[in-house]
Amino acid sequence: MKKILKTLLIVLAVLLLLVVIWLVYMNNTPTVKSGYTDNIETGGSIEKTYLSYGSYETASVTVEAEKPMERYTVYYPSNLENGSQTYPVVLVTNGTGHRASKYAAMLERLASWGFIVVGNEDAASGTGKGASLTLEYILSENEDKNSRFYRKVDTENIGITGYSQGGAGAINAITAYENSRYFKTAVLLSPAQEAVAVENEYPYDSSAIHIPVLLLAGTSGWMETEYVLPLNQMEAMFDKISAPKLMARRTGAEHETMMYLTDGYTTAWLMYQLQGDQEASKAFVGGNAEICNNPYYQDQKCQISEANE
Repeated sequence: MKKILKTLLIVLAVLLLLVVIWLVYMNNTPTVKSGYTDNIETGGSIEKTYLSYGSYETASVTVEAEKPMERYTVYYPSNLENGSQTYPVVLVTNGTGHRASKYAAMLERLASWGFIVVGNEDAASGTGKGASLTLEYILSENEDKNSRFYRKVDTENIGITGYSQGGAGAINAITAYENSRYFKTAVLLSPAQEAVAVENEYPYDSSAIHIPVLLLAGTSGWMETEYVLPLNQMEAMFDKISAPKLMARRTGAEHETMMYLTDGYTTAWLMYQLQGDQEASKAFVGGNAEICNNPYYQDQKCQISEANE
């Protein structure tokens, strides 16, 4: 009997060790890996151009932070410290259970287009508090003479993008905080619908959005189309927004892939809104806007005109 008990204890110990090893492995395995854009199909030349890497070499820094952020991860053009140029900022809010360190490849690629890109480890970002505190962090770095970001932040051109719960968090970040006024634009990727946000205690008010917004979602899978953001709820959200806006759904995209599948247009939108890139604007502006005629997208509502620029 003692031998059997001893054997069982050894087996349990081995199983526990395997579980710990698996958890450590999963925690350190990227959700989005380098080269992730290689397998994304594009339906327009502008989408393809802005899905690629930009012209800037990049560098990064990671800084310990208070909870819920835990750490700030910042990617930026590597020549930032060598001149007086300022750079627009993009904050990235995480989906449920996600952390910036798990998709660093996305932050690095976006920074290669001339942005300071700031993420954190807040895996429950829906209230927008983490995003607001992250904004305070980069703004304080801009005022710190000992920081590499001292007077390098273009405070007139700050944007935010968020996926899933992070999409709801982005809405809260741009509408519900004292520093919300700094945000100039937002990209919302499959943001949790209002009912889901209320259910999970991070309610938001999309009617309070006052800056240009790109709203994107997918068309496949129960999670994406029934729970997170059904089409009728996406349209209702869109209709509440009084600022310049555009919505579209990526045909065939499931919820998990919406984290990165629309990166070409996410980048183009941010280039258009924060860097005044007129080539990028052609994806969104006017009757011939590329995204509104892209075969990989459907249910487009294109309400960005030259008058909105």
